[in-house]
Amino acid sequence: MIKTISTFFSIFLLGQIFAQLPHSYNKNDLNPIAFINTVEQSLNLFYADYVNDKRYDSIINALNYESNDVPTFSDEVYCQRLEKINEMSTFPMDCNPITLSTIRFFASKRRSFGRIVLGRSALYFDMFREKLIEYGLPEELRFLAVIESGLRPQVKSHAGALGLWQFMYRTGLQYGLEENNYIDDRMDPEKATEAACKFLKKLFGIYGDWNLALAAYNAGPGNVNKAIKRSGNKTTYWEIRPYLPTETQGYVPNFIAAAYLLTYHAEHNIIPMEAKIHYIHLDTVCLRDAVHMNTISKLLDWDLNEIKALNPVYKTTFIPKSEKGRCISGPNHLISTLAGMEDSLYRLEKSIYSPVIITPQVIQNPIVNDTINGEIGSSNSSDSLAPTVPLYLSYHKIKSQENLKNIALKYNVTVENLMEWNNLRSTSIYVGQKLKVYTAEAPQVEVIPTPPAAIKKYYNVRSGDTFVKIAQRHNMTMDKLKKLNPGTNISRLIVGQKIRVK
Repeated sequence: MIKTISTFFSIFLLGQIFAQLPHSYNKNDLNPIAFINTVEQSLNLFYADYVNDKRYDSIINALNYESNDVPTFSDEVYCQRLEKINEMSTFPMDCNPITLSTIRFFASKRRSFGRIVLGRSALYFDMFREKLIEYGLPEELRFLAVIESGLRPQVKSHAGALGLWQFMYRTGLQYGLEENNYIDDRMDPEKATEAACKFLKKLFGIYGDWNLALAAYNAGPGNVNKAIKRSGNKTTYWEIRPYLPTETQGYVPNFIAAAYLLTYHAEHNIIPMEAKIHYIHLDTVCLRDAVHMNTISKLLDWDLNEIKALNPVYKTTFIPKSEKGRCISGPNHLISTLAGMEDSLYRLEKSIYSPVIITPQVIQNPIVNDTINGEIGSSNSSDSLAPTVPLYLSYHKIKSQENLKNIALKYNVTVENLMEWNNLRSTSIYVGQKLKVYTAEAPQVEVIPTPPAAIKKYYNVRSGDTFVKIAQRHNMTMDKLKKLNPGTNISRLIVGQKIRVK
């Protein structure tokens, strides 16, 4: 994905740097590596400032909440807040007994859900806004994905709906979402969001009412049309609501409650879970050839689970080849590195997954029984018609109680094969010895992520801070904060004092 803000900032910074060069500047004197580093460092500082802009801190501090406080408000306050949302949007946030009851339920019983989706929203909401604005739709529709999937692209319903926007297979096909053995575009955040925008725009065009459009998104236009007829041709969601399927009767109230809670979460003392990565930190590179995520992980020392999480469109860890190129998203510094090492990536992929070709004299069940003479690819065969069999080289480290017979059975080869490949004169082996093994299936690459070194993080005490507030702000328990700060007088904090929070 190409970030508009990143591109704009890069161009702006480029202009500023060249504007400050002396008139005698020679373009050949500029070190391109140093220049790129300057741009990347400036962007990273900008991203950090953007991510750390936590306006909810000031609200919670002003309201003087303790960590376990669960605030409640009058119906009048809830309605006033919904009206403020209405003033900024064309989407109707109705305030009635049904929505008020649902808001109270979310604010008291779904607080953890609110924290979780607020944390996940850092990865998706900016992208949702871009797409919604592009299609001329209300920005509040971003909250629809919250009640559809909890902002998890891999979520699949009992009915088979999949992805952030919960598309059924046939509906997804209508809006260009491809699905095959390797990919499912319903799990692609950007493609699925674009499809959802097209679908929602079409539904609003049919009904001219956003509440009815949401009902149709959930239950299908057929069920909404039936409810309209059964209601005596009423034309609003609230009038036809009793005639809709049970789930759809709660759909619009749930949407309004989610929109309210995520907008006024600070007022309800709900602090977002810390986001692992923000949308602004992401970039994308499209690869010209097929590759395994394991290879990318090995090349960049990039955690395999993070690669999978940021690229949910792929059903497995294999990224197939495509004429247009298959794309992979990740933190911009890693994607930038990957783009510059694409040739190295394919060489590593080939070294791990490409087969070794052996021309055999005789093929036995199921592996070659041939004299290799210690050289891969050589053979004593004089039969030019002998078939070629692709075999993959791997190594087996011998463990206690193992012998050639059970090792051969494990890899579906013969004892003779193992002796031939390893120049063994007898069946005697020893613990720790490494044996060459050729198999018909590519070996699985075991990736052991290197755990990051523990990084200590400190917080400077500000006016009005308490130990409870600091723990709450950093999503920690009081006990954990105390363990990180042994000997600290928690009842007497001094402005400017450093408190360890990680």
